[in-house]
Amino acid sequence: RKPATEYSTSSSDDEFESKPSLTHKAKSTLRRRRKMEKETKQLIKQEELKRLHKAQAVQRQLEELEERQRALEIFGVKLERELRGESDSGTKDETQMLHEWFELVLEKNKLMRYESELLIIAQELELEDHQSRLEQKLREKMAIDGKSE
Repeated sequence: RKPATEYSTSSSDDEFESKPSLTHKAKSTLRRRRKMEKETKQLIKQEELKRLHKAQAVQRQLEELEERQRALEIFGVKLERELRGESDSGTKDETQMLHEWFELVLEKNKLMRYESELLIIAQELELEDHQSRLEQKLREKMAIDGKSE
């Protein structure tokens, strides 16, 4: 009787030992998947932070640009009045004032081009952010679909 009991015990022990190895494999696979998900989430967060910092820098540059444009506008109005003879500009001759006015126009055009570039960069950042959110939704849906099957 004892050998039979021992045999059945050892048989059940073998089965028990093989099951934990499968469970160990499943746990290992699950750990790897969780680690990859965590790394992916960290990368996504880093990308979001980079976009945020870049967007903040673009916003600051746009604000500075707006101030420079306002200052140029004020100077341009003053210069135009001098050119028309509406204000006292006895020290400047007309050639010098025209030269300043053309430089002002060139600077204003340069600032407008720069503003356009900044707005394009801002739009790119918005599109990248939108793409990232869509990719995240897709990953979530795929994870849900993978669990339900």
